[in-house]
Amino acid sequence: MFVDRGDAGRRLGQRLQHLRGEDVVVLGLPRGGVPVAAEVAVALGAPLDVAVVRKLGVPLQPELAMGAIGEGGVRVLVPETIRRAGVTDEALADVERRERAELQRRAQRFRGDRTRLSLVGRTAVVVDDGVATGSTARAACQIARAQGAARVVLAVPVAPFNWTRELHDAADELIALVTPRLLRAIGQWYTDFSQSTDEDVVACLRSVPGGCWR
Repeated sequence: MFVDRGDAGRRLGQRLQHLRGEDVVVLGLPRGGVPVAAEVAVALGAPLDVAVVRKLGVPLQPELAMGAIGEGGVRVLVPETIRRAGVTDEALADVERRERAELQRRAQRFRGDRTRLSLVGRTAVVVDDGVATGSTARAACQIARAQGAARVVLAVPVAPFNWTRELHDAADELIALVTPRLLRAIGQWYTDFSQSTDEDVVACLRSVPGGCWR
């Protein structure tokens, strides 16, 4: 169990000490992944930025991911979920259009007019507060590769037992502190899993030296 996202980030940062000294940029997934990523960035002495992604939820079951989108036109779909849920092309396009607008709003809110930190030739450490289906994590890793990262590390406090099999091609290194055989919900592994706000994200970005707000 983790006390909260800060506790999870500090513990994850210790697990990632083998990266200290490399040319690292830590990328947090808003909103919940950013407080975890902020602690990782501090532990590694690395700058912090956001990898803005949005889950594409099944229309009548929005908590069920049928894919994800990210900055730079990144798009990841889960065909099996789309097929089983009977989602039409029109319904998928409608969800994507709505989530793309929210993605752009969040990118503007979190980064403002500041440019993204350069990832060219660097190690990108993609951090979230946990992995469920993996679609948003995969989209974030694709963003990092598209922006020129030489190496991508996906690091989370908790993930399903078989997550490396599902995401082996998403990153060069996959790290999770807890991998339960039965993962009903990420929040069950946190004492405090209260929702992070836009203000929380901006505060984290402001707090880390050398980040996108510095």
